[in-house]
Amino acid sequence: MSTITPEIQALGEDFRGELVHPGEPSYDELRKVWNGSIDRRPGVIARCTGVADIRAALAYARRTGGPVAVRGGGHSFPGHSTCDGGVLLDLAPLKGIRVDPVRRTARAQAGVLLGELDRETQAFGLATPAGIVTHTGLAGLTLGGGIGWLMRKYGLTIDNLLSVDLVTAKGELLTASEDVNADLFWGIRGGGGNFGIVTEFEFRLHPVGPIVYAGPIMWPMTESPRLLRFYREWITDIPDELTTAVMHRWIPAVPTIPSELHGVPVVVVLACYAGSIEVGERVVAPLKAFAPPLLDLCAPKPFVDLQAMFDLSFPHGRWYYMRSSDVAELTDDVVDVAAARGLAINGPLTSYPIFHLGGAISRVPADATAYGGRASGHTFNFVGSTYGPEGFEEQRQWARDSWQALEPHQSGVYVNFLTDEGTGRIRDAYGAPTYDRLQALKQKYDPNNLFHLNQNIPPH
Repeated sequence: MSTITPEIQALGEDFRGELVHPGEPSYDELRKVWNGSIDRRPGVIARCTGVADIRAALAYARRTGGPVAVRGGGHSFPGHSTCDGGVLLDLAPLKGIRVDPVRRTARAQAGVLLGELDRETQAFGLATPAGIVTHTGLAGLTLGGGIGWLMRKYGLTIDNLLSVDLVTAKGELLTASEDVNADLFWGIRGGGGNFGIVTEFEFRLHPVGPIVYAGPIMWPMTESPRLLRFYREWITDIPDELTTAVMHRWIPAVPTIPSELHGVPVVVVLACYAGSIEVGERVVAPLKAFAPPLLDLCAPKPFVDLQAMFDLSFPHGRWYYMRSSDVAELTDDVVDVAAARGLAINGPLTSYPIFHLGGAISRVPADATAYGGRASGHTFNFVGSTYGPEGFEEQRQWARDSWQALEPHQSGVYVNFLTDEGTGRIRDAYGAPTYDRLQALKQKYDPNNLFHLNQNIPPH
């Protein structure tokens, strides 16, 4: 039976991209998102080739009243980049990238993935701070803030955003920057996709690489309490050029690691020095001297290789569940929770990083953007994962238990690491004054809350 209604036929007359309906050969593949635990069936997948297609799809959604989902890379943990029924605006065909090595800027369309942007910018020895997995969508990562290996030196992704082009719920195409529609530019830097569909981003670039001193250093998991206490003292005196994260997990079965170590529980410090190799070696040396490591892969390497380091650990199709919290510092109580939750890991794919923040992030005034974590010291990201449904509930419960153990010490949460946790947790991500300001902005640009499949900020 045909699913093509008169409304969809009318959309097709105004649409130049591909419209994919249930029952068509490519539908089941195109409706998939990165998190395999999400299984939703859009009424139509609109693969947009430009602004005109986006406007046509939004006009169709307004006429029919169905939900609107927007997908860049499809990495939303709770599955906000797809929907049941309604229209899925698939921006993957929008792959344009233009680098200006003289001005040190880059323009990138909304379907670009992080690895695709890095490939173009690294051709000129340049980069913008952006994420840790190359198949993450640039759009979603940026709109929530954007943490990654360059953040302590150069700030969040939004701190390097110069302008955007955005289609509003009414179908208007606007430019937003510090000088044009400044209120909107403030809101999209941390406020997610609540205010419209960004079609193109302009970023500031910085000299990075192409070789950096970076990589993981691993110790047995039992060393976690001692390592974390050493680590919290060591990071008080490191330069902004060094960004680190502490990871608890079982060693993954990847080709770069000897097979006899696969499955061994470890605590890992991952490092990236955004400066000279020689200085990076000296800065990281005290960490390597903490205790003989089980495996040391921190060495000079291409920046693009560092960016791809987690790709094999977080591929498309696995089942993922996440809970997250920020903390101000690694107190003894926080260290005890962190070590205990690492030892409680009971699955080969489950893990959690603790990202060290501060540096350039903390020097941006708290009210300069909508991002709410400028004062946080660290972000915990508990990720329960399995190959499929078998055992998933057990790993999800581990993530919930871990978050609950850390809850008394939390100081906020990074909005890109939220699942479907309710309005209260979204307010936690921003703080009350910023949340209220975002609500007023929502009332101005999307008063009917067309864009609600996100960490939603309803209009006043």
